[in-house]
Amino acid sequence: MKKIDSHQHFWQYLPERYPWIGTGMEYLARDFLPKDLLPYLQAHEVLGTVAVQAVAEASETHFLLELAAEHPFILGVVGWVDLRSGHLADSLKAYQPFNKLKGFRHQIQDEEDPEFMLQPSFQQGLQMIFEAGYSYDLLVLPHQLDAAIQTVGNFPQGRFVLDHLAKPDIKQGEVANWKVKIGELAAHPQVCCKVSGMVTEADWFRWKKEDFFPYLDTIAEAFGEDRLLFGSDWPVCGLAATYGQVIGVLEAYLKAHSLPLQQKIWHDNAQRFYRL
Repeated sequence: MKKIDSHQHFWQYLPERYPWIGTGMEYLARDFLPKDLLPYLQAHEVLGTVAVQAVAEASETHFLLELAAEHPFILGVVGWVDLRSGHLADSLKAYQPFNKLKGFRHQIQDEEDPEFMLQPSFQQGLQMIFEAGYSYDLLVLPHQLDAAIQTVGNFPQGRFVLDHLAKPDIKQGEVANWKVKIGELAAHPQVCCKVSGMVTEADWFRWKKEDFFPYLDTIAEAFGEDRLLFGSDWPVCGLAATYGQVIGVLEAYLKAHSLPLQQKIWHDNAQRFYRL
């Protein structure tokens, strides 16, 4: 079955650029480039990917766009731009010639203020990127979902996608409180959700496929078959699973469902959301 990987990263590793790669994460402390990912894509019928920013710098966006220009399998880029900048309009205008730039993201999960995204300047920036035709990836933790829910309510015409299910505590089996907030977020029809980032929220060394099924049940019920997108979160997933194992989790969950439904989640929804 053909697939699009809606969420993966590339980087040229420098410790000062990736301070979150700490003890126990040494696997990630090296370069990860298209040549490293391509064999996995070929092995698992993945036709293309969306490369997502991992550093909050404008240079990150240019780096990913350069890679996308060189490698046809990179179908789209989610970059970073300073949404609070007074020069945002100029930045967006400069990006217009880059057809593979599909949207933007900020690592809101790293912000101490759970209401960081509710700042007027940030909200104005969101308005501007939506008017320019871009989407927005929501990278938040469960305690930041209230701000995310309020934000998406402010932009009924915006295009949002939630990354990594908002990182529920799968290792501890926490579902109930997260499930309520996911339902509130998904009630906004302009929001999609990536089936991504789960293995690194579980016990890295002892997870089993069934650990993820309550979370998959929740997002399947909340978002439905037309708003879920497969994403590997490579190479971060490598802390807890191989690329094939990540695919295997979703394959195991979807095997009882129709092929047309599976095709939506593996391929079609990502193609439509990101306008690939």
